[in-house]
Amino acid sequence: MIADRLNTGLRRIPVWAVYLLGALPAPVLFYRGATGGLGVEPIKALEHELGALALQLLIAGLAVTPLRRRLGVNLMKFRRAIGLLSFSYVCLHLLTWLLLDVQIPAQIWGDIVKRPYITVGMGALLLLLPLALTSNTASVRRLGPAWRRLHRLVYPAVLLGAVHFVMLRKGLQIEPLIYLGLILVLLALRVPARRLTRPA
Repeated sequence: MIADRLNTGLRRIPVWAVYLLGALPAPVLFYRGATGGLGVEPIKALEHELGALALQLLIAGLAVTPLRRRLGVNLMKFRRAIGLLSFSYVCLHLLTWLLLDVQIPAQIWGDIVKRPYITVGMGALLLLLPLALTSNTASVRRLGPAWRRLHRLVYPAVLLGAVHFVMLRKGLQIEPLIYLGLILVLLALRVPARRLTRPA
């Protein structure tokens, strides 16, 4: 079967290669921003690109379980790497906004409170924070079954991330709506599988 062959190839890929490949866009983007390769508003472009990468990786992490259940493609060994990479890009997106865009500490809290899209984005970050802090073997062992319940916070977090993107891009633009649609589909794919596995 195609899935079996694909899984055989995936098993040969080391996890460190996923971290390396996933981290490469960041220095490239910062270099392009510093050398005029991101247009006339490099800081805004950098914010957008980093945020889009964070959302893409969150979607990739969300797709791991449906791919295994529906198509038999097993990416479970890479899920932690994908999750941590996505959180890293969320942090870079935030830091770019804080240090390069706003630059005025007194203005930060005002923007979070007054601008709904920033409020929603910060909500997504706060939900992702405990997931990143517990994405290690020691936490999995210490928390036991509670670890899985905690990591379900990724569902509202990724939804808030998509809503943040939709609100940020004023008007009905296709790119953020595609992200939101993909997330809704991936979340919907999980519902029947859970109902089928519930004890009678």
